[in-house]
Amino acid sequence: MERHKLESASLFLTVLGAMLITPPLVLVFQTDGRLLGIPAELVYLFAAWAVMIAGAWWLSGRMPREQNPEPTAEDDT
Repeated sequence: MERHKLESASLFLTVLGAMLITPPLVLVFQTDGRLLGIPAELVYLFAAWAVMIAGAWWLSGRMPREQNPEPTAEDDT
């Protein structure tokens, strides 16, 4: 992928992550339901958190590295 597309994807991941953990969406999962004894909203929050971390890890691995130019003799003075 091109660099600007990856930067856009990382911005999208940030905005999506912020939206996923806002109280109105989290309250949708506030039920009496439990998964292995853990409340559903906690399962949702940790799943959303894990997806954000995995997405950031994947995007950071795909980002091209910055190429630092070699210093020249003129730069040293």
